[in-house]
Amino acid sequence: MSGRWIRLRQVDMRWTPNKVTLLRVAVGFAAVCLFGRGAWANLTAVSLTVTTIALDALDGHIARKRKMATPIGAQLDILGDRMIENVYFTYFAVVGMVSLWLPVLFFARGAATDFIRGLAMKAGHSGWGANALLRTWWGQALVASRWSRGLYAAMKCLCFCYLGLELALTRGPVAVVSELAADVHAIRFGAQALTWTTAVFCLVRGLPVLVEGWKYIAGSVGPVRGEKNASRKSIRDAKSAAQEAM
Repeated sequence: MSGRWIRLRQVDMRWTPNKVTLLRVAVGFAAVCLFGRGAWANLTAVSLTVTTIALDALDGHIARKRKMATPIGAQLDILGDRMIENVYFTYFAVVGMVSLWLPVLFFARGAATDFIRGLAMKAGHSGWGANALLRTWWGQALVASRWSRGLYAAMKCLCFCYLGLELALTRGPVAVVSELAADVHAIRFGAQALTWTTAVFCLVRGLPVLVEGWKYIAGSVGPVRGEKNASRKSIRDAKSAAQEAM
């Protein structure tokens, strides 16, 4: 009995992709809470940001290695990505380091693609395989390929870390280069270029989902309208037949 209990405990304590995803979100929120609390806190937040991105890669590795990938796990991973993106960009927008339109753009893009994915999942489509929503090779390459997901994760990590380092170097009483206007201007330009490049790549990766989703929605609305029209025609025909019989 004790041996069985130990084995059950080992199974319960085993790291799963979903547990890693939840840990990733917690670490990301902890990092954002540290930003703006001094140079050392900012540097610690940068380190936690790198950890957050590493955990993002780890949950996918565990899912593939242990064959634990599930549709719910994939949705939870996407939800974790959305939460991390929004909390980071919202914080940096609130403190005036990036445009307010940046988190708005990420939120709108995420809401649109997640809405389409949700409709597709209800209809039986999955994120991968023969029944996937994305049918085109370019859509699968931009959204589902490892190079695309890896590049996007690296760009976000670089973006968040750069903004965190800028916060530590140029702001507050212990800022390192706060008095060097030329250096501050160069750092600001680099931050803007990096953040908007990341935003553009985010939009490009969402484009296949929007295109394929529009086709899917248009294809689904057509049969529904046809059924409604046929039903209305049947009702009219029945009324006409009843009137003729009278």
